[in-house]
Amino acid sequence: MDVIPLILVAAISGGTTLLFAVLGGILNEKAGVTNLGTEGIMLMGAVISATTYIRTESILFAVFVTLIVAGILGLVHAILCVTLRTNQTVTGLAMTLFGTGFSAYLGKPVAGLPISAKIPSFDIPGLSAIPFIGVMFQQFNLFILSSILLAIFLYVYMFKTSWGLHLKAVGDNPSTSDAMGISVVGIRYFHVIAGSMLMGLAGCYLVMVYSPSWIEGMTAGRGWIAIALIIFARWNPLFAIFGSYFFGGLDSLGFRLQLVEIAVPSYFLKMIPYIATILVLMFIGWKNRHKPSIEPKSLGIPYFREQRF
Repeated sequence: MDVIPLILVAAISGGTTLLFAVLGGILNEKAGVTNLGTEGIMLMGAVISATTYIRTESILFAVFVTLIVAGILGLVHAILCVTLRTNQTVTGLAMTLFGTGFSAYLGKPVAGLPISAKIPSFDIPGLSAIPFIGVMFQQFNLFILSSILLAIFLYVYMFKTSWGLHLKAVGDNPSTSDAMGISVVGIRYFHVIAGSMLMGLAGCYLVMVYSPSWIEGMTAGRGWIAIALIIFARWNPLFAIFGSYFFGGLDSLGFRLQLVEIAVPSYFLKMIPYIATILVLMFIGWKNRHKPSIEPKSLGIPYFREQRF
């Protein structure tokens, strides 16, 4: 098999983790809530998935428990940021520190144990027969297909429905939305919790499919890349697909370069995705320096409802 098709396959495999996390981050930020706890929530999702599957050998139950735990973490973040109006940046960093430390503690009994989960996979008729690139559509597992369909669904939800308009209104101008009868608190709670569940699902995919064994700190900064990809995707779920696969390909590129014995230290090859993240953000900032920002206008700003008598 040629090198390029292999890189494309690896890009989809590695980018799926990022895609789940980016979609979760988009849900948070479209509602006006910054969540820098992506890394910690992904780690908690990974360790809960690994622990649950090793003890029960049930993929569905592991996914279910992961979604519940990630949803609880999202609820905590929503209570702190929406109800108590804490600083969202500090709260997100605290969530990352908590998830990093607590996942390391919970994962000690299962660290290094292999996870032999059999995820259902299938070929996509027609697409898998395309020469050269058809290999990308062979053996699509359920997680990969679900992430793509979810991105399409969220695009339709955000840009083609009245609920999506309400979400945009809350993220841009919560006071006006409140005056129009839209529940600002309810929308923010729902989307922060749902977004956190997707972040937990990203960790589940990472440990169940991409690297089937729990290792402390196994996300290796992917949560921070996902946060940057939200800007790269311009808060658009469809753009998130291409951005995630692009950085997934960069993540696998270092390993492929080592196979062809290029005389570059492996540490530098591992830096490729993170250097690319910085360069891409710099380019986007420079390119759009004279354009109005498209980020939610009230992103990161607590909403104080006017006193009513």
